[in-house]
Amino acid sequence: MARTLSRSEDRILWSDTKVRPKSAVPKPGLLFFTLLLLFLIGVSLFYVWSRIQVIQLGYEISDAMKQQRALLEAGKKLRLEIAELKSYGRIERIAVEELKMSKPTPDQVVVIR
Repeated sequence: MARTLSRSEDRILWSDTKVRPKSAVPKPGLLFFTLLLLFLIGVSLFYVWSRIQVIQLGYEISDAMKQQRALLEAGKKLRLEIAELKSYGRIERIAVEELKMSKPTPDQVVVIR
């Protein structure tokens, strides 16, 4: 009546040794690898973010320099226009042609000291 069990039928119903349940805490090697991986991902994201910021600031600096050149050019044009409007030849021409003025005679000139 004794029958031998094959490997697939080999079952242990009980044993004298205590079976320890699996621990919920992961192995230290796996925990270290996970923390290292998270750190590397964080450093990589920070590096990419900083490069994007550098590129964006470069574009802003370029735009500001274009605006500065445009403002300098406008300033030069305005100074030229002011010099043209202040010229004595223009003022004399407007006085004679448009305002019908004439040059004063020497006795009409009063010198104030």
